Amino acid sequence: MNRLTSIIANLTLLLFIGFGLGGCVSTRLPLASSSPWQEVQLNTDANPLDISFADENHGFLIGTNRLIRETNDGGKTWTERSLEIPTEENFRLISIDFLGDEGWIAGQPGLVLHSQDAGQNWTRLALGNQLPGEPYLIKTLTNDSAELATTAGAVYVTNDGGQSWEGKINEASGGIRDVRRGINGEYVSVSSLGNFYATLDPGQDAWQPHQRASSKRVQTMGFKSDGSLWMLSRGAEIRFLDSNKDDEDNWGKPIIPIVNGYNYLDLAWDPKGTIWAAGGNGTLLFSKDGGNSWESDPVGDVQPTNLIRILFDVSPQQEKASGFVLGERGTLLRWVG
Repeated sequence: MNRLTSIIANLTLLLFIGFGLGGCVSTRLPLASSSPWQEVQLNTDANPLDISFADENHGFLIGTNRLIRETNDGGKTWTERSLEIPTEENFRLISIDFLGDEGWIAGQPGLVLHSQDAGQNWTRLALGNQLPGEPYLIKTLTNDSAELATTAGAVYVTNDGGQSWEGKINEASGGIRDVRRGINGEYVSVSSLGNFYATLDPGQDAWQPHQRASSKRVQTMGFKSDGSLWMLSRGAEIRFLDSNKDDEDNWGKPIIPIVNGYNYLDLAWDPKGTIWAAGGNGTLLFSKDGGNSWESDPVGDVQPTNLIRILFDVSPQQEKASGFVLGERGTLLRWVG
């Protein structure tokens, strides 16, 4: 009888725990009845990694395996372009940015391209061995001026079209897995192992290291429109830093919208304020109430690949905001609102 009583008690405890966990996370979210995303065919197996526009209609998409595509209709259709770079090297074009006709591309290994005519012609710059790490993120500042961050955590600026580069910090932070730039020139980077992150504010000459929010390794981080930070960690965790707090290590409780065995790979806010999270195996979720409740997007749900990047452009050169979700093996979704 004692053994039977013990078995019943253990089963009761397991059921109690199961119901308790069920209130925190889910293995399935409601599927929305409609989607603001439209699938676009790129006809490539390469991975698109970044998109930027010179004006509302004219822009470029870049990615792995020398991928470069051009659009003249706001991203509805894309045509193949070519670059005058060595054919024997398998370049990974990772970052592109336009400010009007002024444009820059950063790629690996050791590639920086500059255009002054909205991408019709590109000039390759000779970097030599002067920059530590590989080019990772580039930002157009003004005519002939850009800022470049590398995989070693170095940040450089050029004011002469890339002929010379001046370091903005005393020393690089070490290997990084991701770096993002805020609208005011601030940076956040995640270490290569995901065990800590670092921030760099305008005027600072050294990265400021910070402990991760939990024992879970950090996937990537970025900035909200108010300048505060968000964090994606292993275990499908989403965290926000309270913008009203000065402590950059004071993170909120983790948000785990769904547990499906896949991590989130990027986070973004659309012009309506909806939060979007993208991840493995077609994971594309959204929240209209600041992360309290979530739904699954039906277009993302049928994508048989990892969704790795979400981009929204609301810059002045864009009369109408644009948005894209980039996925592996040529997957591209265009935001139609």
